[in-house]
Amino acid sequence: MKLVGLVGSNADQSYNRILLKFIEKHFKSKFELEVLEIKDVPLFNQSDDQTETPVIQTLAAKIKAADGVIIATPEHNHTIPAALKSVIEWLSFKIHPFENKPVMIIGASYFKQGSSRAQLDLRQILDSPGVNAIVLPGNEFLLGNVKEAFDEAGDLKDAGTTKFLGLCLEKFLRFIEVVSVLEKPAAPKEAPAVEDLWATGQVATTVEGVDKEADDWLEQAAEKVNAVEGDTYVKLDRGLLTVDQLNIFLNSMPLELTFADENNQFLYYNRNAEPEEMLAKRWPAQVGNPLAKCHPPKTHKNVSWVLNQLRTGKQDIVKVNVPTHGPDKFVVHHYQAMRDGEGNYRGINEYILDLQPVIDWYLKQTGQTLVGAPKADAVSGASQSSDADSSASIHDEPAGVTAAEAKKNADAVSSASVTEEVVEASAVDAVSGASEA
Repeated sequence: MKLVGLVGSNADQSYNRILLKFIEKHFKSKFELEVLEIKDVPLFNQSDDQTETPVIQTLAAKIKAADGVIIATPEHNHTIPAALKSVIEWLSFKIHPFENKPVMIIGASYFKQGSSRAQLDLRQILDSPGVNAIVLPGNEFLLGNVKEAFDEAGDLKDAGTTKFLGLCLEKFLRFIEVVSVLEKPAAPKEAPAVEDLWATGQVATTVEGVDKEADDWLEQAAEKVNAVEGDTYVKLDRGLLTVDQLNIFLNSMPLELTFADENNQFLYYNRNAEPEEMLAKRWPAQVGNPLAKCHPPKTHKNVSWVLNQLRTGKQDIVKVNVPTHGPDKFVVHHYQAMRDGEGNYRGINEYILDLQPVIDWYLKQTGQTLVGAPKADAVSGASQSSDADSSASIHDEPAGVTAAEAKKNADAVSSASVTEEVVEASAVDAVSGASEA
């Protein structure tokens, strides 16, 4: 690490220069220190601009190139020397090498206070507009009675003082590393990968040779792969059921299930109600469609974002309340990633249910009531302003908004301000694209 030490005095004999030279020699295994002099810098005069002179340009270039700066200041009349103040004036007039530069202040003086008041003033100066240095807080190194502090070789006599100085310098080196991270330009925000909503790829379970957009995809694909049906047994990992039993079992679920594979092809939904009675309507002709076909183009970006969150593991599940089914329902769309035994993404499981009957049953059984905030729903206590899982913003509609308009503004995907996206309004479900309008 490359540091520069600024001697805060223009005197020929300076104990602060000796202190910096000791640091340069004694701690050379930890960092490289170049001691800079201010003796030849002219007194600051705004009317006589000396910014471009070699002495000031050299100081500025060395400070700017360094990882950090150590300033050693004496104390003159309870503050820093005029020469040091003048240098800082030049280095904040038209050029600003101290800006965002880590700085450590040390000081030596003849008396016990060890330049404490000068260091306090210097901190304020370095924090001023035009200078904008980043000064190491605390860790003051105040060397008093300096005439007795050094031996003839310029080394500190007291081992404890040397040890404390070393600790302060170690903290400064760590401080430099922290500042470098803070000042590092933020990496461009990585945009989520665009999902292939047209399902143009192939996965191990893709049925080839059948048009995904065909209304009779299910019949064509089943014939293509000789799919079993009826009373044919299927061995599952935890059971043995016929195809008929599987259908009965899934259709009896008290929630709507939708399956889309890792290729973003809509493959299945359970028929536990007719389309007109479903919370999110699906139709047999949609089965087999690519997800792009299930959604209007204006929602593709938002659907892609939800799918990518699940595919990449940034979220395992996204939950969104859709409040447009009426005050007697609390409908939640769950978008959950499906993974195999090795953790590989195998698609999305969307399940939709009305939580209100569950809430009502629980309250009746326990004799409890829900107490909500002023903006909470009177029945469920559920806030309509934000979804806890997905950060979905589902704001109360202003007076006079029709049910149709409210529906348009509250789709599970398009009404959700899901963390990183401002999502466009639409009335289409995130996975199957089934319109509820």
